[in-house]
Amino acid sequence: MNQPTIAQKSPYPVKVEAGKTYHWCACGLSKNQPFCDGSHKGTGFAPLPYKADKDGTVYFCGCKHGHNGALCDGTHKTL
Repeated sequence: MNQPTIAQKSPYPVKVEAGKTYHWCACGLSKNQPFCDGSHKGTGFAPLPYKADKDGTVYFCGCKHGHNGALCDGTHKTL
């Protein structure tokens, strides 16, 4: 698997808690989007940890092709 699977062409808004670590699905195969459920095993992909620095809503990348790690950078608009 060279390219991640597009889970959706929009971000996932998620309320996060300061100090908590979230494991973002990088492969696009998780049934628990935008978070990892272990579906990446054998794909060459690994989940990316994201540690929230404050309480609030963040927008996790849904297309899995962004260049901003786990967070949406708008790349989905070009796919």
